Amino acid sequence: MFQAEKVTEQCVQWIRTFFADNGKDCNAIVGISGGKDSSVVAALCAEALGKERVIGVLMPCGQQSDIDMAYLLVDHLGIRRLEVNIEKTVAAALESLGDIPVTTQTRINLPPRIRMATLYAVGQSMNGRVANTCNLSEDYVGYATRYGDGAGDFSPLAHLTVTEVRAIGRVLGLPQVLIDKPPIDGLCGKTDEENLGFTYDVLDRYIRTGEIEEDAVREKIDRLHRQNLFKLLPMPAFDPEKIG
Repeated sequence: MFQAEKVTEQCVQWIRTFFADNGKDCNAIVGISGGKDSSVVAALCAEALGKERVIGVLMPCGQQSDIDMAYLLVDHLGIRRLEVNIEKTVAAALESLGDIPVTTQTRINLPPRIRMATLYAVGQSMNGRVANTCNLSEDYVGYATRYGDGAGDFSPLAHLTVTEVRAIGRVLGLPQVLIDKPPIDGLCGKTDEENLGFTYDVLDRYIRTGEIEEDAVREKIDRLHRQNLFKLLPMPAFDPEKIG
């Protein structure tokens, strides 16, 4: 049984300790998408540091259909809000590539990487540490962009499944619509679960218990995990002292 209240208290204290050790009096910089993960991270930081030390950064790429959810979150928490539209930056980066053949995956991953560069620009300019908002479920199957939403200075949710993140959101008193809102990739209009081909409930149960009904789904999850482990491991580094 997941003890949501206990884990919430532990995570709040962990954030306080991180900032005491790695940036006393610094602000928490959180990219706000309007989804459950950024909402829970922002709420945890507000609880740990006080709302005056949390800066929510909204980064639409042109028009964002659900940006009202991001507004709802920052207003609910009473945190500072910055809005940076990255559409022109993404377009300029693509244009600068010239004749280089740009793949669909490149177009998908470029906006998250520009958003992370934006967060670090805000953090460096406003005495901040950048929050990573990825959860264990997404990380397990590689559903994050390396050096994009997969980056950050501290990661409150990295060892918590989607199910557990939602439970923490309820403990923190977040609006239900933010906790239960189906995550959408913002590109093709599909939900994360539609793109993955299985639900987070199935994935979370498999991660925590090893139990799963469908062999095909288990094989897919295992394959995605193996393929994306490199995103979670430290960068391989040559060490001549370890060469026989």
